[in-house]
Amino acid sequence: MSLLPLAPPAPVRLTELLGALSHALDLTEGQPAGHCVRSAFIGTWIGRELGLDAGALADLRYAITLKDLGCSSNAARLCQLYLADDLTFKRSFKRLDDGLPQVLRFVIEQTGLTAGLAERFRAIAHIFRHGGDITRELIETRCDRGAGIARRLRFSERVAGAILALDEHWDGKGRPHGLAGEAIPLFARIALLSQVVDVFHRGEGAEAALNEVAARNGRWFDPALVSAFRRASARPGFWSRLEGPEADLFPACEEDEGFVDEDYLDEIAEAFADVVDSKSPFTSGHCKRVALFTDLIGETLGFTPEKRRWMKRAALLHDIGKLGVSNMILDKPGPLTDDEVALMRLHASHSRTILSQIGAFASLAEVGGAHHERLDGKGYPEGLKGEAISLETRIVTVADIFDALTADRPYRTAMPVSKALGILDAETGTAVDATCVEALKAGLARIDPAMIGDPAAEPKRSDRALAAVA
Repeated sequence: MSLLPLAPPAPVRLTELLGALSHALDLTEGQPAGHCVRSAFIGTWIGRELGLDAGALADLRYAITLKDLGCSSNAARLCQLYLADDLTFKRSFKRLDDGLPQVLRFVIEQTGLTAGLAERFRAIAHIFRHGGDITRELIETRCDRGAGIARRLRFSERVAGAILALDEHWDGKGRPHGLAGEAIPLFARIALLSQVVDVFHRGEGAEAALNEVAARNGRWFDPALVSAFRRASARPGFWSRLEGPEADLFPACEEDEGFVDEDYLDEIAEAFADVVDSKSPFTSGHCKRVALFTDLIGETLGFTPEKRRWMKRAALLHDIGKLGVSNMILDKPGPLTDDEVALMRLHASHSRTILSQIGAFASLAEVGGAHHERLDGKGYPEGLKGEAISLETRIVTVADIFDALTADRPYRTAMPVSKALGILDAETGTAVDATCVEALKAGLARIDPAMIGDPAAEPKRSDRALAAVA
């Protein structure tokens, strides 16, 4: 079977790469595709009105594009506390002002809609008693996590600081630290304003966005920034470009534009894998382990270092579409309904859509979109069969299944390695590729032969060996 062609490295603009990956962040915030990119466009126009220089504008653009980097880290906790679909909850929360009547109505309308009456009542009562602490916890988790990832990705402290303080309000009634006025970093003040503008513009139009900004002026927003936004939004082309193609929202390419080398691409792939894995406590470390098992198979099959690097990126990002699946489904302890199964299966299509927009990652889109296909044609999302499934996809599929079987899930505990391999053996030729399964076994045996040994002795041995490769 032939391999997918490995394209030579090509220059990748950091702005466009992050813009495309930010679509995954839009998913997990329940926002229409392009929300972060549009918000960054709005913020950049405000920054120009303030006279920011090119370096500051670039950092501002990165800060707003990545403002939701930590958003997946509070999804499971949000579902637990509010008994709610995190995607719907977050979409509605982005429209919420902090007036008491609105907050009370929001809690009642969003909490425990599918739960039993008694369970819902207990959840609402708990939120009313501890609402301030709960909100602070959820926002602090998200902001701390997002700022930490931004620092890992080599961004400046003013980028990280903007993400950290995104939900602080001008009047000091924001979260998580109650900063007020100019104690809030400038980029955070611009990011919050830009976010609200996009949410209301996208939902109801320019007039609604302008009205909402006016209503929150001096409470949420710095009056000087509101004035700058009004000037920016009155300039020719502002609203028309905001409503046009996303490609028109990126700044024109400049000679000093930041480009991404191969090492930085690896770091970005790993960072977004962490964002994906943070969505659920049951997937912690999943993408990185899939990348490791994928590399073991590639090494066994004699792949070149360049090909193995490509494969590791594919494995790291294969589940990026899961950011668009509610934790009410991801963490459900019982069997999924037919509707829930259909929603879960959308994640593969989401992965393909996101990755296909990125020149450097476009060739990974096939793996991300097809890693749940089966050789017998009974997989999803397209029902591909046999030779229509690439070897690269087959490798990631085996690695993905093996890790899922040997990790805890909401509905069962982790399996011993030998039992997981037995299941893969049973599915060989129908669901998975025999060559890939045997290569995985050989790779595991190189680490610790006991990993593929006697099932009766496996639990103790697998704990030790898996800890060595995790």
